[in-house]
Amino acid sequence: MERLAVLREGYRGFRERYYPEHRELFTRLTEMGQAPKAMIVSCCDSRVDPTVIFSAQPGDLFVVRNVANQVPPCESGGQYHGTSAALEFAVLGLGIPHVVVLGHAQCGGVAAFLDRMHRSDARDDGAAPDGGFIDQWMSLLEPAWTRVRRTRPEAEGAALQRALEEASVVHALDNLKSFPFVRERMAHGALSVHGGYFDIPTAELSVFDPAHDAFVPLASDDD
Repeated sequence: MERLAVLREGYRGFRERYYPEHRELFTRLTEMGQAPKAMIVSCCDSRVDPTVIFSAQPGDLFVVRNVANQVPPCESGGQYHGTSAALEFAVLGLGIPHVVVLGHAQCGGVAAFLDRMHRSDARDDGAAPDGGFIDQWMSLLEPAWTRVRRTRPEAEGAALQRALEEASVVHALDNLKSFPFVRERMAHGALSVHGGYFDIPTAELSVFDPAHDAFVPLASDDD
């Protein structure tokens, strides 16, 4: 536990300050269960915390985090589907009315995918190099990569990464709609899906506007 001193101190602060101030909230959540306002599919990146970005309290958000905030397409094959299971529970079990896919700047998963593509281009046979768990997971981005290369052929460096980060959110939204229970509830107006993009250095949140196929800044009351 000595190596976890920072976690121990954080927990101590939670017990001494936060919990006493919110004791009634925890009692209510225990007695009544959870009824989150939205599900957030976010990246594992430690700099992008949905509860902080949205000033949320316990019970407000149902959050699932994975590398590069991806949603796999609906499929019955394979063995383990953590994100799909969380989505199913949120929509069918909790009746959540909103699902938000939250992408962000400087995404390590997207950077890993781009590095893999660059290594593939450097090979004589053009084949993608063998990778581990991250490469396999990030292969979900291949349709988004194809779209970016078609629509933004001139993009390189940071511009290319941002374009792919944004495209990955749009692709995840498309994959959300491959789940029958998502499509059914959307058709009945019981569920809506949204895309967001958080810029770490400016703390600016942009939302995807399908009508213009673009991310637009979400203005705060002070703007």
